[in-house]
Amino acid sequence: MPAPAASRNGAVQLVVTDLDGTLSDARERIHPASARAVRVLQARGIPVLVATGRRRRMAAAVLEAGGVAAPAVVLDGALGVHLPAGRVFHRSTFPAAAARQVLAAFETAGLSPCVYVDRPGVDLVVDDHPSTHPLHLARGGAWVARGDLSAVVESEPVFVFTVVGHPDPRALEPVLRAVGPAGSGSIVHDLVYGGCTLQVRPPGISKWSGVRSFCADRGLDPARVLAIGDGANDVELLESAAVACAVTTAAPAALARARHVLGPPATGGWAEVLDLVGNPTPLR
Repeated sequence: MPAPAASRNGAVQLVVTDLDGTLSDARERIHPASARAVRVLQARGIPVLVATGRRRRMAAAVLEAGGVAAPAVVLDGALGVHLPAGRVFHRSTFPAAAARQVLAAFETAGLSPCVYVDRPGVDLVVDDHPSTHPLHLARGGAWVARGDLSAVVESEPVFVFTVVGHPDPRALEPVLRAVGPAGSGSIVHDLVYGGCTLQVRPPGISKWSGVRSFCADRGLDPARVLAIGDGANDVELLESAAVACAVTTAAPAALARARHVLGPPATGGWAEVLDLVGNPTPLR
């Protein structure tokens, strides 16, 4: 679908936003001012794309509760989907050999990850002793399956490996070192469950990969993107965007790459994007 004329006439053709800690707050709420700002941009012909580490169903739940309808890049760039319709515009899974290496990296560190799969009726598979936060599994409900993770990586496409809300980030760091070129990973503070979350996606994949696929799908110019983020998994997104923004509560790595700093999500700081798009800073 070609980009609307209104977006072609402006400096920014697409606004991309992280969800947790950026558009939504620690209680998973989207401030009404932020939701209104999303709708204003959409009415102007400037699409808003959500880019998040969440899985599709949980991202959709937060957006729907906040009154936001938008396409999303989920699982840190492994999957792109038009919500709520469900049409997939981007999909990336691990090569089997890489999936084996990533699983081995978790096991060597004494961790048992959640393995996100492309299986009808199932979002993720865990073994009998998962290292992820118990509330994370509880919220997965019927979409969580138990199984042999070694068999899963041998026989099924895998989107990402993750451990959510681990209390000790030092226990997660050896996994990143051991993964090497088999995957692309990041450790972020978890606003919902506390502690830190480690997510490993397919090699070379990031939120920006999904953004590029969305631009190709919609006929947009990836050199005319404004992006907003707050965490380590947003760094490549912010580095690649023409206009990079972070919220005041962002991690230092995100703030270091931001040209503009917005207010926190709990007070509707996201709505300040309207000023940037209405009076855009010249694109680099």
